[in-house]
Amino acid sequence: MKALRGIDPAPPADRHPRRVWYASYGSNTHLDRLAAYLRGGCPPGAAREYPGCRDPAMPARSVPVELTGAMYFATESRVWGGGRAFYDPGVSGRVLARAHLVTTGQFADIAAQEMDRAPGADLDLADVLTRGRAVLGAGRYETLVCAGRLDGLPVLTFTAPWGMGDVGWVPPSAAYVRFLAAGLLSAGAWDLEAVAAYLAACPGAAGHWSVPGITELLGEGA
Repeated sequence: MKALRGIDPAPPADRHPRRVWYASYGSNTHLDRLAAYLRGGCPPGAAREYPGCRDPAMPARSVPVELTGAMYFATESRVWGGGRAFYDPGVSGRVLARAHLVTTGQFADIAAQEMDRAPGADLDLADVLTRGRAVLGAGRYETLVCAGRLDGLPVLTFTAPWGMGDVGWVPPSAAYVRFLAAGLLSAGAWDLEAVAAYLAACPGAAGHWSVPGITELLGEGA
């Protein structure tokens, strides 16, 4: 098993980094899924073609991390069907995630594609690096969050501007759960039972997905 990397909650010192850690807590925990954002294409089980990043290189490193907060499923995904994964850093708990070391340009292009925008424009990270949060718009993934720093570099992700208790929870689809679970498992820090138990307890999945059900899904995807 790989050791978890601890995130330093202190704000990053460099406000203009060339590289950042993109902390994925949803399906981009899976490198095949992330590759569609970086190189372009349609990942298995999805219903959308992605244009890719200006720089199509895969992450220099990918490490397992845990974020403070909670993950929940809400709204309706046109790509996967069922609920999407969102992160609420204001809730007590832990979120299993995978931090990918990418350039700031790649992070901007990944974020743009999640926001249904065309990639190609850099993001001004000054607010999120200074305040820990920056709302770029009202869209579902238009809020940037800085979880701290790892090896001196910012740990960034994106989520919705609302909180976990502000929206109705929606069960995620089988394809989405399979990709998310497989990505977390391949990170190497958690075993199958831990990943399945974590996902089955997330709001939106709880009561609809069980530990045996998620374990069976992964067996079907093997």
